[in-house]
Amino acid sequence: MVKINRISFGGTAAIVTSMALITGLNAVNAGKATIVSALLIAAIADNLTDSLSVHIYQESERLERREAFLGTMSNFVTRFTVCLSFVLIVMQWQGRVAAVAGIVWGMALLAALTYVIARARKTGVVSEIAKHLVVASMVLFVSQAVGHWICRCVS
Repeated sequence: MVKINRISFGGTAAIVTSMALITGLNAVNAGKATIVSALLIAAIADNLTDSLSVHIYQESERLERREAFLGTMSNFVTRFTVCLSFVLIVMQWQGRVAAVAGIVWGMALLAALTYVIARARKTGVVSEIAKHLVVASMVLFVSQAVGHWICRCVS
C-alpha cells in the first residue's frame, strides 16, 4: 500500500511544475522539443535536487533510515512518473492544444491527490480542492505572464 505522505510532495511539485513549464513555454511559442526538454530536465535534475532535499530533511528529523530512504525513492518515482505523463501529452499534441490538455490533466491529477488527502484528514473535500486549484491557477497565470513578458522584451 502506498503511503500518501510519500507521494504528496513529489506529486504536487511535479504536477504544478509541469503545468507551469508547458504554460510558460507555450506563451513564448516554444517548440515541442524545447518543452519536452524542459519537462525531462525537471523530471531528472530538479527531481534529484528535491529528492535529496527531502532526504536531508528527513534525516534532520531523525526519521528511521529505511523510512527516509523509502520516502526519498517514493518522491523521486512519483515526480518522474508524473512528469513523463506530461511529456506524453506534449508529444501527442501541438502548441495550445498541448497546453490546454496539460492543464486539464494537471488539474485533474491535483484534484484527485487533494481528494485523497482531504478524505484521509476528514476535511472538506470541495474546499480543499478549490483552494489547491486556485493556487495552481495563480502559478499558471504567473508562468504565462512571464512567458509573454519575455516575448515582448526579446522581440
